[in-house]
Amino acid sequence: MKLSLIVRSFNDEGCIRRTLEMLRRQSREAELIVFDSGSTDGTLEIVRSFKPDRLVNGRAGDYLPGRVVNEAARIASGDVLVFNNSDCVPLDESWLEKLVRPLEESEGTVAAAFANQLPRPDAFALVRKDNERAFGDGSIAAKWKFFFSLASSAIPRKLLLERPFNPEFRYSEDVEWAHRMALEGRKLVYVPEARVEHSHNYTPAQLRTRFYNEGWADVAIFGGETGFFRNFLLPFLAETFRDFAYLARRGEAGTVAAGIRYRYLQRRSLYRGRRDNSKREARVLCR
Repeated sequence: MKLSLIVRSFNDEGCIRRTLEMLRRQSREAELIVFDSGSTDGTLEIVRSFKPDRLVNGRAGDYLPGRVVNEAARIASGDVLVFNNSDCVPLDESWLEKLVRPLEESEGTVAAAFANQLPRPDAFALVRKDNERAFGDGSIAAKWKFFFSLASSAIPRKLLLERPFNPEFRYSEDVEWAHRMALEGRKLVYVPEARVEHSHNYTPAQLRTRFYNEGWADVAIFGGETGFFRNFLLPFLAETFRDFAYLARRGEAGTVAAGIRYRYLQRRSLYRGRRDNSKREARVLCR
């Protein structure tokens, strides 16, 4: 089974070299395709030094993740497309082998496999906690409504050509696609032994933007009720309690105040995105 590695980049000179080094050290051979979205730092020079099979240059501001994924499916030659963001660093030479194994052994029943994302050494305390809950051994996320991450994942090329991503989603495009696959009865497999280093220490402005848009997308994908108590206050209080317990166990109780501010901003932004899109949908239905 032939593999194609798809790397998406934008002004990532601080991390992309480590990622590409580890991709080149994998035990499985793979075509390397890099999609750059108009980098203005040293990213492109670093990419060219690794001699990718193909470098696709986009324009800054034109990036829509679904369009990139669909274009990758059209131009790649592999039977399986392995997506790995430029800031996702594989932690060993067998990451690729482990990640694609469920697809190779499934006889077409698996729509996608996704990797275990470990927080960076400099990750904020609550960023570490959120990564550990979402990934880890997979037992917690298995109880959630839905979970999938394209950041380090593998998808059969034939399936992507038949079931492309929605090109209009700027956020949660991977969840929207994977949810459609699940509704068709296709499997999404988490591979905890395929490990990458990946996390973000967002600024307050970045945190607001990220989670507002994820909340907006959540309503577009799943619909559902968006009341204040059920969708903000109760989840905020429950998560804050878990945050305090997590920080206390690790001797980081001194960061609780900062943690509360972080969690409030995250949950409030998520709620506002859900609320605003719900109101928009209601206005459309009333026309």
